[in-house]
Amino acid sequence: MVGAFITFLLSFQPLSFLFFLFFYLTFLNFLPVKKLAGTGPTTYPIIGCLLSFYKNRFRLLNWYTDLLARSPTNTILVRRLGTRRTIITANQHNVEYVLKTNFKNFPKGKPFTEILGDFLGKGIFNVDGDLWIKQRKLASHEFSLRSMNNFIVHTLEEEVNEKLLPLMDSLCIENKVVDFQELLGRFSFNVICKFTFGSYDDDDNNRCCLDPSFPISPLARAFDVAAEISARRGAAPLFLVWRVKKWLRVGSEKRLREAVNEVQTRVMEMISKRKRKMNVIGEKLVINGQDLLSRLISSGHDEEVIRDMVISLIMAGRDTTSSALTWFFWLLSSYSEIEQRILKEILDYDCDYDYESLKNMNYLKACLCESMRLYPPVAWDSKHATCDDILPDGTMVKSGDRVTYFPYGMGRMENLWGKDWFEFRPDRWFVEPVEPGKKEVVILKEVCPFKYPIFQGGPRVCLGKEMAFVEMKYVVASIVRRFKIKIVSSEKPMFVPLLTAHMAGGLKVFVSKRV
Repeated sequence: MVGAFITFLLSFQPLSFLFFLFFYLTFLNFLPVKKLAGTGPTTYPIIGCLLSFYKNRFRLLNWYTDLLARSPTNTILVRRLGTRRTIITANQHNVEYVLKTNFKNFPKGKPFTEILGDFLGKGIFNVDGDLWIKQRKLASHEFSLRSMNNFIVHTLEEEVNEKLLPLMDSLCIENKVVDFQELLGRFSFNVICKFTFGSYDDDDNNRCCLDPSFPISPLARAFDVAAEISARRGAAPLFLVWRVKKWLRVGSEKRLREAVNEVQTRVMEMISKRKRKMNVIGEKLVINGQDLLSRLISSGHDEEVIRDMVISLIMAGRDTTSSALTWFFWLLSSYSEIEQRILKEILDYDCDYDYESLKNMNYLKACLCESMRLYPPVAWDSKHATCDDILPDGTMVKSGDRVTYFPYGMGRMENLWGKDWFEFRPDRWFVEPVEPGKKEVVILKEVCPFKYPIFQGGPRVCLGKEMAFVEMKYVVASIVRRFKIKIVSSEKPMFVPLLTAHMAGGLKVFVSKRV
């Protein structure tokens, strides 16, 4: 009862929390402190590192990165009140062990799936075991070469040439500031919805108007709310806080419940609508439309499984791509010589980009890889140990431990990327030319996916990796060829790690024609 009362106070009364901390800090003077070199933050009995965590709650990424850089193994142990014992690692051998070598011992686990369960349900990114295997096999068919070409022709060409580029033309004429992050988010949302639902969904209420001066669609807004609150569950100083609020149906948990209901209702409406079309027009005719939803329905899955899988794919396809593009354009604004090299490569191809031409834009890919090294769309990901284990660096893992691999921190480790890790240097991805002086041909290095786990690795490696590069290349090539993007503010933006990374305050830009 006392614990529940304190949790209640921490949830709703910040002053009560400060009052509690004041007396606890006084009490701590009489308690032993555990702080061993290279093992993590200062840890006290009972509360663990809660004080340090709370103090650094607005800079967790840099705090963890600093601790990992000081650790001899690039691995730290974090203990805090109300959470599981957590091992955070930027050691590529540990990452390979968790994601591949001993994959079966490190599923996502119940603690993870509970945090995202209300939003993602039993979708592919939030399940383990047989259900994950079945969904992955089904989804893998959607990322074949044939599907990739259809994605370019039927989705990217239409969304870019008929909607994105005309809007940017109008922005040039109006000469007004626009939030490029929001624009890219709306665009990516429309792209992934079209890929998922095809052209059979004639309800434009679920699409976003690209102009950021107009409100986003109710479905996109509900996705935003559900994603943000779900992410804050995982970052909460005390996990019991969100559980209590969920039980009481108040505050952010009430808003999460409403947002999830909105998302699920709209997706279920589209599933029912598609089933009716398949009955009237004919199942085979609709499936030939190459959209994911029709294939999911024809596979015989329950409607709830289809709903959750669709929600998961929209969530991943929308926010990861827009996040990567936002940080890419911000970085590019400070490197005019790199922009010119990208433009030179783009101009070697016609405006009508096909899969082969996009695939051959290696310099552009190197720039995208370098941008995501510094600003990964997913800053961290966690698994939960099923049994006791030992990581390659000697770290002991207990059953139930949370093991977090940390792409954001890994991109900042000197032993992985050298002393110039902080520089935006795309040529670190090149293989040296065999014949210097000849026409430059950019050949990319094969980089270990466990050194650069932006798309995970092992059995759960991202199925949409190639599609993501195709979309990003198409968008960048189309924009850079025609427009110049000028960033309004010279201040370095803040990297905010929600379910996917965001730029705090957006990316305010002017758009002008390239001459």
